[in-house]
Amino acid sequence: MPYRKEPIHAHDSTGKTAVLLVNLGTPEAPTTAAVRTYLKEFLSDPRVIEIPKAVWWFILHGIILPFRAAKSAHKYASIWTRDGSPLKVHTVKQAQLLRGYLGENGHDVQVAYAMRYGHPSVPQVLEELKAGGCDRILVLPAYPQYSGTSTASIFDAVFSHLAGSRNVPELRLVKHYHDHEGYVQALKQAVLAHWNMHGRPGKLVMSFHGVPKRTLLLGDPYFCECQKTARLLAEQLGLNEEQYVVTFQSRFGKAEWLQPYTAPTLRKLAKEGIKRVDVLCPGFIGDCLETLEEIAIEARNDFLTAGGKEFNYIPCLNEDPAWIRALAEIAEQHMIGWPTRVVPGQQARQQSAAASAQARARGLGARQ
Repeated sequence: MPYRKEPIHAHDSTGKTAVLLVNLGTPEAPTTAAVRTYLKEFLSDPRVIEIPKAVWWFILHGIILPFRAAKSAHKYASIWTRDGSPLKVHTVKQAQLLRGYLGENGHDVQVAYAMRYGHPSVPQVLEELKAGGCDRILVLPAYPQYSGTSTASIFDAVFSHLAGSRNVPELRLVKHYHDHEGYVQALKQAVLAHWNMHGRPGKLVMSFHGVPKRTLLLGDPYFCECQKTARLLAEQLGLNEEQYVVTFQSRFGKAEWLQPYTAPTLRKLAKEGIKRVDVLCPGFIGDCLETLEEIAIEARNDFLTAGGKEFNYIPCLNEDPAWIRALAEIAEQHMIGWPTRVVPGQQARQQSAAASAQARARGLGARQ
């Protein structure tokens, strides 16, 4: 294998530490062409689609890309902002705020973001971090619950790219944080803040992204981790089993996926006489197509059309300070032992840079 040329090694250099926040990805624009490019990369990942490659190639290129791209582009257009894709906007701001919180806590680390599919890509950002002198990299997926279809695919992209490197940085990988206290507490605060303003619903629906049922039968822990997140949150909210339900959305294809499915469950609740539901998507740390269009628009229509009277979507954690603090805690716990602490003479400059990063992130949010 031909290995890539590396920068000349600087002797006696301790290198820098970086946190790489990796999200799923997004099209570059809400257009058919851009969405087709994105879907082609996404749906070509064998971690996502476990169908024989030759069979899937004909399905993907003969059916899905020619017909689904335009429909998906229309959906993206319905939630697109002047700053771009909501998923990318939130990911950028979360990375900026994370760097700020880590800086305030005395850590001198770089924080970058990448997309598993689309831009900036994992290989691109890894090379930028290495070129900047980062010799220790913590890979932090934007998925609280682990799945081979998502988290493992990020790890694949990291390992695949670094397989061609001569000077491989020290790596640490965050597998999951589905039961992290700070994450659960941030979810709790978000729900309670909503209830304090609007009162409590007849049922709280926790909708997670779905995966094929066969992944569970083959040993993927995703279903169990979703259930644990929901149970911990319900306990924090003081809910009994009759007051909430766990569902799975975004089913694709004809195979059986994890159940119960979100849309049919909402219709069933409406027909059973539940007048109001609040829907939360704990598996997404930032609002995106699956939450803003599939839940806040499509699922709302499903519930109201079936006879429900009131549907409330509780936004993702996004840039909630409680969540960014939790994200910083997760990063700190996985960086233990690395030389990340700022030397005393640099503390004031680091805090100033952290404050500037947070101000920029908040300013971006105010312009949405």
